[in-house]
Amino acid sequence: MIHPATRILILILLLVLGRELAPSIAWALEPEEVAVVVNTEVGDSLELAKYYMQKRRIPASHLIRLKLTANERCSRHEYDQQIKEPVRRALEKLDPERRIRCLVVMYGVPLAVLPIPAKQKDEPLARDGLKETRAAVDSELALVLAGDYPLEGWLPNPYFIGFDGKTTQLARDSVLIVGRLDGPDPATVRRIIDDTLFAEQKGLRGRAYFDARWPRPNAAKLEGYALYDDSIHAAAAGVRASGRMEDVRLDDHEQLFQPGDCPKAALYCGWYSLARYVDAFDWVRGAIGYHIASSECATLKGKDSQVWCKRMLEKGVAATIGPVNEPYVQAFPLPELFFAKLVEGYLSLGETYLVSLPFLSWQMILIGDPLYQPFSPR
Repeated sequence: MIHPATRILILILLLVLGRELAPSIAWALEPEEVAVVVNTEVGDSLELAKYYMQKRRIPASHLIRLKLTANERCSRHEYDQQIKEPVRRALEKLDPERRIRCLVVMYGVPLAVLPIPAKQKDEPLARDGLKETRAAVDSELALVLAGDYPLEGWLPNPYFIGFDGKTTQLARDSVLIVGRLDGPDPATVRRIIDDTLFAEQKGLRGRAYFDARWPRPNAAKLEGYALYDDSIHAAAAGVRASGRMEDVRLDDHEQLFQPGDCPKAALYCGWYSLARYVDAFDWVRGAIGYHIASSECATLKGKDSQVWCKRMLEKGVAATIGPVNEPYVQAFPLPELFFAKLVEGYLSLGETYLVSLPFLSWQMILIGDPLYQPFSPR
């Protein structure tokens, strides 16, 4: 058996060199490489975990039980003592050879780590003069085996294809894939699991929608908003060229898609409507998409919240991505990378997310089954 860290390096090399070199058998994440984290203090967390593990044939011994707050946010002390250390110890006991390379965080586990109180901080200013110690629980859990690292600001993700060939502080074999099966209620989580398996069996069919704000620029060097808007254009072109979707629609006007504009929506990426979901989509089973805007995963439980992650899950997507706090645009998965690797089919959803995500110990969360492989070549 090839070590997981070696295997994902081979995958990245193959994907960088080109699809024609990809193996005839997919190398994607396997159930025995997954451990599942639950909060036994929240009703349905354990039941949903057992349902998921049974459906995915994940070994029963790979269940990690925690006793945590039912709140969506926890303190840094709570994270360290009640999440990080118990998970690290469980993995060291369960998996001394580090064959597990993915954690699935279940409904009921907090979303975010609160900032360290100012009197506890004794480090220099982070980038741009910011002292930001808030983070997504999942982004920190990706580094649960990494030892000590700076808590202020973000850390470059060594698996991000955009950093290929560059030196990063984190070692690749210290990074785990982390995905979350979560939502506004237990029924939504169960629906995500079922829809994922349905789409894998039947194939993800439908249309792709990409919502840029401006016509594609004619410039060699782009950054910030312009770079991500251009990347949405590139993602649309890549999905269209793949032939995976029945149709691909790209809108390059400032107004977002409006109600009724997006029937049979299977894939989506767009921006920018801050915490104000636009109900333009008729999502097919297994749909995947994300909206580029600040704090769109700040809550999954807020009753009246209109953040995109929560509302997309309520309306029927099986997987989405969003930040729990202000992430800055350059922290989002780059759309052209995420959708290119997704439709190629050789990587699972969790691996696709990992290689397209620029930073860790930061604000981003993947909601969806990391084993999900809607376009598997197998």
